[in-house]
Amino acid sequence: MADKTGDEEKDEFALFRKEMRDATPIQHDSLLQSKPKPQPKAGLLRSLEDERSAQAFSDMFAPETVGNEEYLEYQGQGIQHRQFAKLRAGKVHLEAELDLHGMTLVKAEPALGAFLETCHQQNIRCVRVIHGKGWGSKDNKPVLKSKLNHWLRQSPLVLAFCSATIGDGGTGALYVLLRRQFTD
Repeated sequence: MADKTGDEEKDEFALFRKEMRDATPIQHDSLLQSKPKPQPKAGLLRSLEDERSAQAFSDMFAPETVGNEEYLEYQGQGIQHRQFAKLRAGKVHLEAELDLHGMTLVKAEPALGAFLETCHQQNIRCVRVIHGKGWGSKDNKPVLKSKLNHWLRQSPLVLAFCSATIGDGGTGALYVLLRRQFTD
């Protein structure tokens, strides 16, 4: 039995070469020039980079483990009560999402740090972070949920966070409100 796929490919290639036999290659004598990257602006971003070490978040002490169905919330200084109430009710426009569900801590920590930094640079204010409830982890303990509760409180980019509404993941996800980017 003959290989029809190989024969068809050979026939198509032969047809292509036949059609292109009168074509002449384009000659060019210039190199493509790339534009230099713009210099970064000084300000909050540079000071945040200086504060960070190799790890995005500190693990100097072990955070307490939270429950699988426990509601999480954090309201930093400067966040208005009305804005926080909107966040808790899920009445804020979500502009981005990060799904960490099923990731290990080693993968989740840099992913969260990079995500928050990217959102801040793009002036994204409200995001959802999906972490899961921890039912599939060892001893059914929500390891990632507990670490996120700790990590997000450390981040200077985070104004507030709370567990999502039932329709957006409930206690397996968080709404996170980020600081505005300061411009010079």
